[in-house]
Amino acid sequence: MAVDHIRYDLLTQDAMRGVVRRVLKDAALKGLAGEHHFYISFATRSPGVKLSSRLQAQYAEEMTIVLQHQFWDLNVTDDAFEVGLSFNGIPERLTIPFAAIKAFVDPSVNFGLQFAPGRSPSDEVEPQKLAPAAEKTPVEESGKPAPPSDSRRKTLPAPAEVAAPVDDDPDKPAGGAEVVRLDRFRKK
Repeated sequence: MAVDHIRYDLLTQDAMRGVVRRVLKDAALKGLAGEHHFYISFATRSPGVKLSSRLQAQYAEEMTIVLQHQFWDLNVTDDAFEVGLSFNGIPERLTIPFAAIKAFVDPSVNFGLQFAPGRSPSDEVEPQKLAPAAEKTPVEESGKPAPPSDSRRKTLPAPAEVAAPVDDDPDKPAGGAEVVRLDRFRKK
């Protein structure tokens, strides 16, 4: 199997986080339409998550919040959202980066997304130094660009061949997506 240098998995995760961002921005501007409401699970230890120490102690690894009837001051930025919620009668302000989200579910329309937290294309790409400015292309007297000299010709290396992994047990099920039951997010 060839190496995925484009990282489609990360690009897909980022695009799905964009769906969540758009839906939350619309909810912040217009409120929730119809019966729509959201269950949002997130990693509480993820960088940028802001919770009170009380909530952090109670939800050490993961937390699921419900945005339905009792939330306020929903504010959405490119990287995170902030929302006011009440926990046991105590108002709290939460800040949740989109990279921390593990699941987003709108049970009113049976829609759900599951994420690998903290993984986005921007997390994986190292900053690159700018290359020096390229030389201007010489022009022949006819006005057409001159053919490149040997010093300016660049060739790409031949792609390396990668052997496909051998499956010793064809009856063994292949790894796939994890199925998440919506009941997991419902109040009991």
